[in-house]
Amino acid sequence: MASYGSFASLYDVLMDDFDYVAWSGYIQRILSKNGIDHGIILEMACGTGSLTKELLDLGYRVDGFDLSEEMLAVAQNKLSKNKKLRLFNMDMTEFKMDRKYQAIVAACDSINYILSESSLKETFRRAYDHLDDGGLLIFDINSEYKLREILGNNIFLEDRDEVFYTWENQFDEDTDICNFYLTFFHSNDGENYKRFDEVHREKVYSIETIINLLRDVGFVEIEKYEAFVFEDVKKESERINFVAKKK
Repeated sequence: MASYGSFASLYDVLMDDFDYVAWSGYIQRILSKNGIDHGIILEMACGTGSLTKELLDLGYRVDGFDLSEEMLAVAQNKLSKNKKLRLFNMDMTEFKMDRKYQAIVAACDSINYILSESSLKETFRRAYDHLDDGGLLIFDINSEYKLREILGNNIFLEDRDEVFYTWENQFDEDTDICNFYLTFFHSNDGENYKRFDEVHREKVYSIETIINLLRDVGFVEIEKYEAFVFEDVKKESERINFVAKKK
């Protein structure tokens, strides 16, 4: 079952409390710390374009791609008037662009959706090849603590006027993959509800594995932070941000 199919139309509704302005500001601070104050950014797994919009508003030109055509359709509708944007339908593990970038960004734990180390290494390799010298790869992951202890083997419910959904999780100890089983009931009129189901999967990656894979493809300067702040990662950090620089 594909991820982000019918769910794409509800994604922005369910993420309406997420602070994309703060996230884009955090990315801007990372870029500025490394002397990148303008230029072209590639956003991998750009989804419905909410973070994309904020990066564009900060003055960057942005190329974005996503595997989900449905998510891209929402992004295109949201950002169609922006002339500094190009959108593509591509896979993180296979993407090939016609230019290089000052920075490549992958936000919202999209890296966890890559379910094997070999595929993740290929994603990092392609990112490295698409960066200018001195360019940055910036991404975050859901931590092992979050996937195992907070999300894994738990059930969450949310009830809103237009949508009710259940989110049942199962953590597979053999594969280190957390399976998310989501069932949505959505109504446009408050009376008639349509049901659809999706399955999402995220893999646990240790900090050591991430760093080793980045080094394997050529990155040398690699930093990690508690997400949204420039502080050391803690045992119970839920989101970890990585910054890898191409020499």
